[in-house]
Amino acid sequence: MVEKRDFQDKQYRFAAHIRDPQHVPAPEGIEDRRMAIYRDLFFNNLRSLLSSTFPVLKKLLTDEKFRRLVRKFMQKHQAKTPYFLELPSEFLAFLQTEYEPEDDDFPFLVELAHYEYVELALSISETDNDIAGVDPAGDFLNGIPVKSALTWTYAYQYPVHRITENFLPTSPAEQPTYLAIYRDSDDKVGFMELNPVTAGLLNAIDDNTGQKTGEQLLRQLASDIKYPDVDGFIQHGLAAMEEMGSLGILIGTRSAD
Repeated sequence: MVEKRDFQDKQYRFAAHIRDPQHVPAPEGIEDRRMAIYRDLFFNNLRSLLSSTFPVLKKLLTDEKFRRLVRKFMQKHQAKTPYFLELPSEFLAFLQTEYEPEDDDFPFLVELAHYEYVELALSISETDNDIAGVDPAGDFLNGIPVKSALTWTYAYQYPVHRITENFLPTSPAEQPTYLAIYRDSDDKVGFMELNPVTAGLLNAIDDNTGQKTGEQLLRQLASDIKYPDVDGFIQHGLAAMEEMGSLGILIGTRSAD
């Protein structure tokens, strides 16, 4: 039992040193040259994984800034997953809950990381659509529109989908940026920028526990926002649903009977 505890203690000190070599000494009895190999291997593999998951964020930051961000993640965050490939989700959790912003940070840093992670998570999601009773060519007005389970909607303070080296907003937009991020039938991930009304329509479709038809949902939405031309609103809403259907955001309709 003593030997087992000694071994476990050495493992703990080994891992703690790998995570924070500047502040935690290496276990006794291990040559520093060998420890350096482990330190560099783990850090470089993690940095490579995060670079490929968050490519825009990586491109916007200096190499030193990104290295520092990765190191702080290793030092401060206690990952809940034992799987290396799930560490990007842990990195996002670190940014959202533990990271202490620095003076030179972009104000959109966390939102951009979230957007980039969603693209990865959606691309590997094992969720399947329940297509029982769904007519992919159904009438969106007379049927019950069905949203794809592989469509995730978010509201961001910053237009994260447009951020590049040439577009770096310094303050939140006046209106939230609504995005429907989806994976289509060819397993390609895309996005559709929504205005507040189409975002409300998609949310109404998603929350349609009353099994209302598309026309009923649109009439309710027009009433909620006090839109004066209800018939015109319905036609605009139909065009929006048809576009969503062509992208795979909506997968068809179910019968209202």
